[in-house]
Amino acid sequence: MISKFIFNNQYLFDELPDSDKELLQGVMQNRNYRKNDAIFTDGTIPSGIFYLKAGKVKKYKVDNEGREQIIYIYNSGEFFGYSAILSNECYGDTTQALENSIISFISKEDFLKLLDTSVVFSRLLLRSLSHEFSVMANLMTVLSQRTVRERVALSLLILHNKYTGSGTEDPVFITLSRADLANMAGTANETLARILHDFKKDQLILMEGRKIQVLNFKMLTQIANFM
Repeated sequence: MISKFIFNNQYLFDELPDSDKELLQGVMQNRNYRKNDAIFTDGTIPSGIFYLKAGKVKKYKVDNEGREQIIYIYNSGEFFGYSAILSNECYGDTTQALENSIISFISKEDFLKLLDTSVVFSRLLLRSLSHEFSVMANLMTVLSQRTVRERVALSLLILHNKYTGSGTEDPVFITLSRADLANMAGTANETLARILHDFKKDQLILMEGRKIQVLNFKMLTQIANFM
């Protein structure tokens, strides 16, 4: 199932008691980020955690040759950056706004204080970390063992889920840049272009400029080979 490749911690806020939500909202500092702005970078010391109120953020690593590998894409309603604080380490990756975004910052002091006072928040965070580890392990297995065609198909299915708006039946368009899609699938731009062309020719996807719409979920699922 596609769910084993998708991490989402929106429930962290939704399932908090009202009193804990009020405490959290009281210490949130809203900040505006423009597209391509970095939120934090690999190797820096964490000073707090982040809550994505609106927009999308990518999480990625850069190898020794400067190649970028997108690990995850956060949607509005998700927390990020907390694992570094909990492990008392520097950030192990970089996060960057994929579009204009509104992000709330919660200082390290306020975050740890909330963990001490809220049993529910601590339990939800532990659940989130466990799920995140499982998803990352599954994604790393895909990157190391699957063909490029399989990885591109899976990336499109993951992105369709990420770009699906709640409560709407409108067509879903993936607006991630080709470079970011290539980095997510772990391939070169030229290889990605050829595979997308094949998918379009086989009527698996529709392309309108940089926008991509998934048309045939069944065939893409078979190609992704994760059933």
